[in-house]
Amino acid sequence: MVACYLSKQGPTWFTDWRRLLLSPRDVTFVAKVDSSNLTRKPTMKWLKGKWLDLASKAGKHLKFKEAYDRNTKVCLLHTDVWPHAGGYRCEVTSKDKCDSCTFDVSVEEDVSVLIRRTLISRNADEDAGELDFSALLKKREKKQEEPKEEVDVWEILKAAKPCDYEKIAFQYGITDLRGMLKRLKKMKKVEPKKSDAFIRKLDSAYSVDKGKRIQLSVELTDANAQVKWLKNGQEIKPSAKYVFESVGNKRTLTINKCNLSDDAAYECVVGEDKSFTEVFVKEPPITITKLLDDVHTVVGERVEFEVEVSEEGANVIWMKDGVEINRDTAGSKYRFKKDGKRHILIINEATKEDIGMYQVFTNGGESKAELEVEDKELEVLQSIADLTVKAAEQAVFKCEVSDEKVTGKWFKDGVEVKASDRIKMLHIGRVHKLTIDDVKPSDAGDYTFVPDGYALSLSAKLNFLEIKIDYVPRQDPPKIHLDTSGAGSKNTITVVAGNKLRLDVEITGEPAPTVCWMKGEQVRILSSNTTSDTLHLCTSVSRMKLQLNHLSLWRPLFCLLVRQEVSNDEGRVRVETKKTVSSFVIEGAEKDDEGFYSITVTNPAGEDKAKLFIKVVDVPNPPENIKCMSVGEDSAMIQWDAPSFDGGVPIKGYLMERKKTGSARWTKLNFDVYESTTYEAKKMIEGVLYEMRVFAVNDIGISQPSASSKPFMPIAPTSEPTRLMVDDVTDTTCALKWRPPEKIGAGGIDGYIIEYCDQWVQANEDLVSKNIYRVKGLPAGEKMLFRVTAVNIAGRSPPATLTQAVTIREIVENPKIRLPRQLRTKLIKTVGEKINLVIPFQGKPRPIVTWFKDGAPLDDNTVGTRTSDVDSILFIRTAERRHSGKYTLSVQIENMMDSADIFIQVVEKPGPPIAIHVTDVWGFNAALEWKPPKDDGNSEIIGYMVQKSDKKTKEWFTVYEHNRRPSCTVSDLVMGNEYSFRVFSLNICGFSDDPGFSKNTAVICKTGLQYNPAPFKEQDMCRSPKFTAPLVDRSVIAGYTAAISCAVRGFPKPKITWMKNNMIIGEDPKFLMQNNQGVLTLNIRKPSKFDGGRYSCRAVNDLGQDEVECKLEVRGTQFEILFP
Repeated sequence: MVACYLSKQGPTWFTDWRRLLLSPRDVTFVAKVDSSNLTRKPTMKWLKGKWLDLASKAGKHLKFKEAYDRNTKVCLLHTDVWPHAGGYRCEVTSKDKCDSCTFDVSVEEDVSVLIRRTLISRNADEDAGELDFSALLKKREKKQEEPKEEVDVWEILKAAKPCDYEKIAFQYGITDLRGMLKRLKKMKKVEPKKSDAFIRKLDSAYSVDKGKRIQLSVELTDANAQVKWLKNGQEIKPSAKYVFESVGNKRTLTINKCNLSDDAAYECVVGEDKSFTEVFVKEPPITITKLLDDVHTVVGERVEFEVEVSEEGANVIWMKDGVEINRDTAGSKYRFKKDGKRHILIINEATKEDIGMYQVFTNGGESKAELEVEDKELEVLQSIADLTVKAAEQAVFKCEVSDEKVTGKWFKDGVEVKASDRIKMLHIGRVHKLTIDDVKPSDAGDYTFVPDGYALSLSAKLNFLEIKIDYVPRQDPPKIHLDTSGAGSKNTITVVAGNKLRLDVEITGEPAPTVCWMKGEQVRILSSNTTSDTLHLCTSVSRMKLQLNHLSLWRPLFCLLVRQEVSNDEGRVRVETKKTVSSFVIEGAEKDDEGFYSITVTNPAGEDKAKLFIKVVDVPNPPENIKCMSVGEDSAMIQWDAPSFDGGVPIKGYLMERKKTGSARWTKLNFDVYESTTYEAKKMIEGVLYEMRVFAVNDIGISQPSASSKPFMPIAPTSEPTRLMVDDVTDTTCALKWRPPEKIGAGGIDGYIIEYCDQWVQANEDLVSKNIYRVKGLPAGEKMLFRVTAVNIAGRSPPATLTQAVTIREIVENPKIRLPRQLRTKLIKTVGEKINLVIPFQGKPRPIVTWFKDGAPLDDNTVGTRTSDVDSILFIRTAERRHSGKYTLSVQIENMMDSADIFIQVVEKPGPPIAIHVTDVWGFNAALEWKPPKDDGNSEIIGYMVQKSDKKTKEWFTVYEHNRRPSCTVSDLVMGNEYSFRVFSLNICGFSDDPGFSKNTAVICKTGLQYNPAPFKEQDMCRSPKFTAPLVDRSVIAGYTAAISCAVRGFPKPKITWMKNNMIIGEDPKFLMQNNQGVLTLNIRKPSKFDGGRYSCRAVNDLGQDEVECKLEVRGTQFEILFP
């Protein structure tokens, strides 16, 4: 009977499980998978345990069947399993998605199985009689099993050999062999093995900065040993990046210009011994190369904070008012953007809540900027104007506002206007237009445009003009109907430079009069009453109007704001005449067009004349001479001159902008017009360079920006200098010294100013950079006060003043030499060393310093001296023995004097002893005598080292390492040997470089005994290779490293070749061949069944060859035997 227990872990795709019990030996599992949300058919597989894929075991006892319906996208996976108890899992994967279901199978044996086993039992006997199975068929209570003792499997595994692991795992039901081995490896404590090859191993870890150099070094016991350096298991080859060094028993690996790829595990291999370490490469701190800029904007605008760092791919942290902004908390409000070294924080639509201080941090710096958000005001760029139209004509009301997104409604006499076939409302960008076709008398009234969401309205009036025809006599004198009642002054018309001016003047008279336009006394244009198809007819109640494309009515002036329209076919200044209207047109008004104009109309019945003044206005010129007058800790005072040309309209005020030097983004400082020419800019960062520019504003518009000011830096003056004191006073001078101010700030210190006397006279013309200064030219005997002031770009600091006045007079001090303690005894130096002696002294006024050697004035070009106010220096670049002696330093002030003696002894190694001879030989002893060396190295001889050597070995052995007298007795000599001797002399520098050799030898012999040695016969050691230990047949388990070995002898050293199935094994990393004193070993790493076969080893030299072979069998694991 087979019982299955199913637990679903992934309810995403698995929709149905079914189990069919076909026979006591077979069981079928069906998995149904819904893949309707997937684009393609998923991949399904069955696994047993954690890692065994059952597809690799498909065969007689394990069958798979898979079906897929493309319409419903449902997969069916049938699996016939021979019932092995254990955990099973069905896993479904599709790209990056995965789902799985697990179940357990337990197998219980049936009674029939027990009967069958009993019948075929090996212990059954033919004479055993009839078998009684009644006891098996009766119902009986299960015997209570005695509790078994708990066994700690891990303790058994820890004590067992690796070859028994599978047997123990099978015995105690452990199926996860990999997990068992990992846990066992962690439990075992590997005792550190003392290395025989290394005196000093590599450290456990090294750290190096990116781009720097690092050295890994070890010390070996064998100075001739060869080493290999590995990186992550791969051998390193010498190159410009990896440099190998070998000095004595020290081996060094140098890695130049380390980068992140060098962050790895390294090992040094000597034979079978290894030394491991890890190298960690640290990246340099990320610095900010371009700082944040302050932003001043209005509600609803997009804001970008941009910063540039020193490295690409660096991580930065954004914060607002000390709170971090990240992708989890940003939502749709903030967006982060990376572009190489640039990092950008984007605020899509700024609100009042976004006001604050924004900061960006890296591991090597920070920057901050302030965001200011103002309420957005709707600005009217063009208002609607009154219209006067005739019947059946078209009336167009048009206005323009600053925001393209603003909508609005049109009203007539307070009633909302509805669109129809005759009335149309249009909104294109910032322009709102109301068009009325075929105007009727009922359309006359007050029209108003109200923008949605703003307390603002624009109004204009539509006048309906009725044309009345009156009887006119044939003879009517000409008349100019000119009305300038809407202008600021009589007959004055104002136009903005660059705009179009059109002046329509109605003229009456019969017959039609001739029109003449004049500027001053010059005839400008003469025009008769001709009609033109290109002329625009426009009349009004006042008989004069100004027609242009965009009309804007100003209160003080009757001016026209139009877009420039220039005709290529006509002149810039022209007259257009049609019927009773004469139009004076100026395309693109210029400053030269300003002046008095007159129009004269004549006909036979008479003449009429009218004069008017056309004034051309423009935006002002930019302000001039922008400069910074003074700076503070976070502010600056800016001043400028008014524009040279105000555009013909008085200046209303100014707009200011600032930016950080090097940045391209300007920040507005004011939205309302500022009237004065002096402005204090605030909220700046100390130590950052800024630039300013100014715009001039009049009724026409805003000027071009002025030239940028010179860069200035908001800096506060430093605090006062500290610890001001008097260092020295003479008859006419006073030396002062002080410490820098406690608070310096970003501007640093340019220098100091020193002042004295009651009137505070400045003592120094240029700034003093050091913290000490001597004031000269002071009157002797006077009492003086002194003060010191620090100066930087922000100005002077508060002064530091002495608390008491100083009397200017000389202070006499007796000369005194302060000889250092180490020079009070004899100074011993070795030949070639450098001597540098600094002897301080005191005395006022400055004493006279003199050096002597051995009582005579010092006169040696190789010995130098240098004297200051407080010390004297004696220096010798390369010491020689002739520099030894007594040196005397003398300091004198008038009749007062002090002196000090310094003894210098320059020594070197002594010469060898002389006259070494053997004075007597008795028994096993020999007596030696010698004389001291001629050259003692300018130092006392403190001992001798005696060595002996016999004629056979010619090797020297030390007898006495430190013998004080010039004679000794050498004992324990070997009979029959002839000995020679050598002696080294010793002083404080060490032993002499060359020894003295004895003139005669000492022969140790025995009376009456003469030894006649047999002639030496040299033995021939050459022989052909011969295996002293053959290879042995072996049977190993797959997956466990195996080794086969043998032993060979022969001379010259034979060449060894390993073969498998008569094929030479080359440089295969699976095989490791070793030769240790003739013992040959072939290691096979984790063999498989394919590695089985016949292995042979062949040894060859010039005298012959020999060969041995064995058979290697690779067996599978027990798990593979159960599931072949």
